[in-house]
Amino acid sequence: MLGIQMPPSKFFMLFLFVIYLSISFQSSFTAAADPTYAYHVCSANFTGNSTYQTNRNLLLSSLPTNASRGNGYSSGFYNETTGQDPNKVYGLFLCRGDQTASSCQDCVTFATRDLVQRCPDGKQTIIWYDQCLLRYSNRSIFSTMDTVPYVSLLNTQNVTDRGRFNQILASLMSQVVNQAVNNSRKFATRTANFTALQTLYSLAQCTPDLSSSDCNVCLQAAIAELPNCCSGKTGAQVLIPSCIVRYEFYPFYNLSATSPPPPAPVLLPPPPPGSARGKSGISSSTIIAIVAPIAVTAVLFIVGLCYFIRKAKNKYNAVPEVNADNDITTLESLQFDFETIEVATNNFSTDNKLGEGGFGEVYKGVLPSGQEIAVKRLSRSSGQGGQEFKNEVVLVAKLQHRNLVRLLGFCLEGEEKILVYEFVPNKSLDYFLYEPEKQQQLDWSRRYKIIGGIARGILYLHEDSRLRIIHRDLKASNILLDAEMNPKISDFGMAKIFGVDQTQGNTNRIVGTYGYMAPEYAMHGQFSVKSDVYSFGVLVLEIITGKKNSSFYQTDGAADLLSYVSINRVINL
Repeated sequence: MLGIQMPPSKFFMLFLFVIYLSISFQSSFTAAADPTYAYHVCSANFTGNSTYQTNRNLLLSSLPTNASRGNGYSSGFYNETTGQDPNKVYGLFLCRGDQTASSCQDCVTFATRDLVQRCPDGKQTIIWYDQCLLRYSNRSIFSTMDTVPYVSLLNTQNVTDRGRFNQILASLMSQVVNQAVNNSRKFATRTANFTALQTLYSLAQCTPDLSSSDCNVCLQAAIAELPNCCSGKTGAQVLIPSCIVRYEFYPFYNLSATSPPPPAPVLLPPPPPGSARGKSGISSSTIIAIVAPIAVTAVLFIVGLCYFIRKAKNKYNAVPEVNADNDITTLESLQFDFETIEVATNNFSTDNKLGEGGFGEVYKGVLPSGQEIAVKRLSRSSGQGGQEFKNEVVLVAKLQHRNLVRLLGFCLEGEEKILVYEFVPNKSLDYFLYEPEKQQQLDWSRRYKIIGGIARGILYLHEDSRLRIIHRDLKASNILLDAEMNPKISDFGMAKIFGVDQTQGNTNRIVGTYGYMAPEYAMHGQFSVKSDVYSFGVLVLEIITGKKNSSFYQTDGAADLLSYVSINRVINL
């Protein structure tokens, strides 16, 4: 116990501030992190337990072992086939040109697992990450330029001088495309100065099995999309199956692993006769005039770089593809028929029931493919309209993070509103946290891991997802645990969507769980990212103490868990 006296409210807010910032900082700089997901597309489903599925799985299992070599092209690219027609599978991967063999292999290995989760029965699929892409199809995709489907992702912030920026960007992208087309690896990076303190970084890459002419056509199509989707934006990328282009105001690739052409030399005019010269023949005043601004700029650049690397994470909004029918988040690709759900849950039998909440009952189910699912059957009194329900489904389906429960689809027939989620085997956090026998499975390292995972999920909702999402009901029962006890935030029935620049909202309908609610929300209906952080802080206290906030009994003179922690100074994590 510490001897410092502090009012409970101030102590608690300080506690939250330290915990949230420390874990947010850790999540931004963790080494060997999973590759950064960008987008994926699935189309044309195959039948479960089919020959095509067997061939697909064999192909995906073999690709990671070839990430350090290239079959006739270059390292970081590989294509392969498995099986015979009509069940032949064509697959390839392409790693970003600055990736090492080990980082490429890590990305491809992760992608082969992630793709099966996101597209369990897709016959033609492609998934993009910042570090690599992986693709397979039931038709030949080798040495073939494919420009659909494509997606444009853009930073939400705007530049200050759009006209000048667009001119510089057009010139820069033309140069980097020309450089990539004439490179054997079909990869290039290039930079340009926008201001004295702002450098524009660009990248262009094709699959190296393309001819130079096809690569040029693909990249030209990509940069032609930039004015339509991303004019004046501080960062954007266009992802096409056969090529990608991207630009940012921060170095999003490994500068030491790329070799851009040297800048054109600066020719200084000859000094006037009789001017003072050093031994080099350049006057002392000229040296000072050159060195001083460079030194100041270098210092400012280093400070600015540290700031922008932390802040300039991709806050992208997805721009719909031209062929939106191939989008995984179209309603058709997400919809289940009611009969399938009935069969999967054994007609919603009591034996399959996992739990029940204020918004409906949850059942375990098994699809014909063998995939286990969790089925949430919303109560008919939920009051949500059909179109509102569909819009919410599409939004939640686009939230992709390892610490969020993944939505697989929905069913909307008559008065039935059903959500289909991935099945998480270890139930919810409260199942372990408050049961004396189960508590022993939560050692300190596992509790710390759970806290960190929840913080990463919240940070994604608040800062890194396409829209800013306020969950509004963070609590132990809404944190599910997978087979490795990794936490996954669930239940977005009360979530609110903010605009990117919106910081606060108000409501007359207070929903959530008392004890987890921030005071300004419970009393005045004001909610923001701070509301979720407050709930997260209460949850952290529950994880550390093993005490349940919502049914806390007066102990040691404390009327609630927050006061109990303040009195006992539980701060040495």
